[in-house]
Amino acid sequence: MLSEPSAAIVRATLPAVGGAIDRITPLFYGRLFEAHPELLRDLFNRGNQADGTQAKALAGSIAAFATLLLERPDQRPDAMLARIAHKHASLGITPDQYTIVQRHLFAAIADVLGDAVTPEVAAAWDEVYWLMAGALIAMEARLYARAGVENGDVWRDWKVVGRLEETADVATFMLRPADRAPSPPFQPGQYVSVRCPLPDGASQIRQYSLSCAPNGTDRWISVKRVAGTDGAPDGEVSNWLHANVREGDVLTVSAPFGDTVLDEGESPVLLASAGIGSTQTISMLAHLAATGSERPVTVVHADRTESTHPFRTELDLLAGKLPHADVHVWYERPESPRAPEYTGLADLAGVEVPDGVRAYLCGPVPFMKSVRGQLLARGVPASRIHYEVFGPDLWLAGAAG
Repeated sequence: MLSEPSAAIVRATLPAVGGAIDRITPLFYGRLFEAHPELLRDLFNRGNQADGTQAKALAGSIAAFATLLLERPDQRPDAMLARIAHKHASLGITPDQYTIVQRHLFAAIADVLGDAVTPEVAAAWDEVYWLMAGALIAMEARLYARAGVENGDVWRDWKVVGRLEETADVATFMLRPADRAPSPPFQPGQYVSVRCPLPDGASQIRQYSLSCAPNGTDRWISVKRVAGTDGAPDGEVSNWLHANVREGDVLTVSAPFGDTVLDEGESPVLLASAGIGSTQTISMLAHLAATGSERPVTVVHADRTESTHPFRTELDLLAGKLPHADVHVWYERPESPRAPEYTGLADLAGVEVPDGVRAYLCGPVPFMKSVRGQLLARGVPASRIHYEVFGPDLWLAGAAG
């Protein structure tokens, strides 16, 4: 809870800080990487830094947290913080790194706002920062303990025991612990981080959903090769994996994390995905099929074409094993007249949405915003709609409620 004196100062200065945050965050990251170049080389996503999305995500999370502290002083926004904590844990973030961030962030704030940052203003915003950081540090410590690792020690070597070409741009890598130790458990919907050594000496990290059922010793990740558009470069990690990793190679992979996981109840389930977001859907479907679930399951998937749709055959096979499964697929450019597929973008108007449904969304943000809006309009409470975003969560502030 924010103290009363600090709450008054933050309320008065939030418009000024919020209005300047787009100038503060680039300056902050510049200072941070000048002092700690290893963070950009080996921890932060260089692509997201180059296009500014990481800065926007940081700004959004701080502003959202401060706003929630003021609007709901008796509640801690755990739902918002949980997603950040899982991402941090998958990167092996440690408490000392929060001190580094605080030092450079507050120096940037002082540079941008100048004399407006009085000692009282600095102290109030410092309280906001450490309330957020302290909550995240505690959450991350619990996640590390649950994973059975020391703080930040999430990495181990995994051997590639197989590779499948799902589509022209999606490959599945089948992984097994290189040390032959037991595979860590995971929940359907979770992801792992993969740390890749790039030609320039950097070790860049990306997250990928696990696309297999939790039972068994192997862990599968399915990676879409990202092609640059509108002048942006190709995805350096996805392209490196596609070009370089074959059966017999070894990858450095984190323990599983992620808070968008299939619940263990009996309520109806709606799984909505687009493109490579189908990895989450396939993992959840595989688990439901393996456990003989009788839950009503509705699958909604959107893709550009049938040939770009990963796991199309697996989707039918797994849904066929569930007694109450209903599949709806949309293709923007259909290649063959195959029922029950639809043409265009996903539209839930003709899809039955059962009472009490719990929905899980994974895919591009515009797709998830559209599906979430349609579900809300159909009366599904926001608390029962869960989503996963890979990369900076620019939707976080808007979807937190």
